[in-house]
Amino acid sequence: MSVMTFTPPSVSFDFRAFLPTLPELPGVYRMLDAKDGLLYVGKAKNLKRRVSSYFQRQLPSPRIALMVSRIARIETTVTRSEAEALLLENNLIKRLAPRFNILFRDDKSYPYIVISRGDFPRLAFFRGAPGKSADYFGPFPSANAVRESIQLLQKMFRLRTCEDSVFAHRSRPCLLYQIKRCSGPCVSDLVTQEDYAQDARHAAWFLTGRQNEVMTRLEEKMEMAASRLAFEQAAFYRDQLQSLRQVQEQQFMDSGKGEDADVIVALRENGQLCVNLAMVRGGRHLGDHPFFPAWDGEATPEEAMAAFINQHYALHPAPLRLILSPLPDEEDECAATLEAAERITTMMTARLVAHRAWVNMAEQNARLAILARNQADERQTERLLALREVMELAEIPRRIECFDISHTQGELPVASCVVYQAEGENASGSGMKSSAYRRFNIRDIEPGDDYAAIRQAVTRRYMKAVAGEGVIPDLILIDGGKGQVGAAMEALQEIGLSDVALAGVCKAEGRKTGAESLVFADGRGALQLGAEHPALRLIVEIRDEAHRFAVTGHRLRRGKARKQSRLDSIPGIGATKRKALVSRFGGLAGVREASVEQLAQTPGIGLVLAEIIYAALH
Repeated sequence: MSVMTFTPPSVSFDFRAFLPTLPELPGVYRMLDAKDGLLYVGKAKNLKRRVSSYFQRQLPSPRIALMVSRIARIETTVTRSEAEALLLENNLIKRLAPRFNILFRDDKSYPYIVISRGDFPRLAFFRGAPGKSADYFGPFPSANAVRESIQLLQKMFRLRTCEDSVFAHRSRPCLLYQIKRCSGPCVSDLVTQEDYAQDARHAAWFLTGRQNEVMTRLEEKMEMAASRLAFEQAAFYRDQLQSLRQVQEQQFMDSGKGEDADVIVALRENGQLCVNLAMVRGGRHLGDHPFFPAWDGEATPEEAMAAFINQHYALHPAPLRLILSPLPDEEDECAATLEAAERITTMMTARLVAHRAWVNMAEQNARLAILARNQADERQTERLLALREVMELAEIPRRIECFDISHTQGELPVASCVVYQAEGENASGSGMKSSAYRRFNIRDIEPGDDYAAIRQAVTRRYMKAVAGEGVIPDLILIDGGKGQVGAAMEALQEIGLSDVALAGVCKAEGRKTGAESLVFADGRGALQLGAEHPALRLIVEIRDEAHRFAVTGHRLRRGKARKQSRLDSIPGIGATKRKALVSRFGGLAGVREASVEQLAQTPGIGLVLAEIIYAALH
């Protein structure tokens, strides 16, 4: 593939004097402009060779040429290995968001299927960094993909999914046993440890692409059971085989080789740059996930591919193959990234028929993601323009914050504050920013006084912002009517933010969605926009999120208070002993059902304290 080259403009930075000072060691380099603004962060196996490549006669893209023309200073950090350089580079890019790096916001932890170890292994959903105490399978592109796979495994192999604390204290099988989704290992005479271990082993084989081997073993067992006239057991193996065959028939994107691969395509269309990642595990296509860089600087798909590989696989495990379209710029650097992260991975283009089918599907899904993103941006822009008109604002509100209060008859009130952020000149990438959400446990007010609760929440939210330690929004919404809006305005006036636009969202009679009224803090009369008004649609979307976040917070606070109150009120029970009891018996209900002898076996709980606990709970 031919690559166009671009001659950079004149460079003010004296690179001829600087380059000889660089060591031929691994490390990270940072390019800065004349105002000490960070332009770019990169890693290198050989700092001298890598940095020197930016000052050749020709450069691979106008983006890089423009960046080089702005360099005023370069800082370097030498590391002990390329792996350390990779980690440092990734941390700096995520934290500092340099101007010319293509930044993918990929901080999510991918979900896995985990099969625990022990006498009766547990099948479960897992999200986080895999450890060594269990067997992990994945990662999967989404939680839905994991849950669908777990349901299949339950149907085929009937492994337990209950928590260990529940499993240890059951005396009879649960509903999952009744509907044939669990073999009932919690009851000793329903399944032997040997048979259960075999089911767990088959499940692991299935997840690693050894479906044919599983089917062969099951056919042998079915025939052996039939020859012994154990027809009920033979029918069980027959059902397992049928389930496996159905899975294979439904898996239309199966390579038949049981391979693990990530299929990655990068393309630019309609002003958007998208990198789409499809995951194939055990030969089964598990779904895909599109990524849009926070800033791409008109980068090419090849540059985006290189940036994605360097950033993504610094954080997440790589499979044996990366099937790419197109191949990345600086392919050697990407290979070094995988090697530094201790990944034995091959980068390749699609050659086999199944691989080409995967790439074509990934490209189609990338185009659909771009179309959906553009449509969503257009819709959000329309809503923001309508909201500006309704609120009579001079500019589009880029940041909107909404408050709600949740309590049960005045008990343990919790206030929520959720944030909607419109990004970019045309509100591109607009949406709810959950990382900026906050909850406030309301204290020292009369039970049920929503006005005082709103006043306290608004004050606590913006006191730091007034001191320069937070962000002041363009518009504040309150879930409530005239009284709540008045209380919020009082709080804003006290802290010097009375110029911030403020409105309340007043529920209609019967809480009918679309019939809400807007209540203004500036004395205007209430305004009812109608269910189809784009501004009201946005307002209701934000208000509903504030309500959900407040209710969730209140339930957590109430549940914690009620769960702890019975144990905390018992003399001699502190945080450590309470945790030991709850962990051993699975919760307060389990502690209540335990005998004195069982309570006394808990670490830190002797016979005397066990008798006190038993007496307090009965």
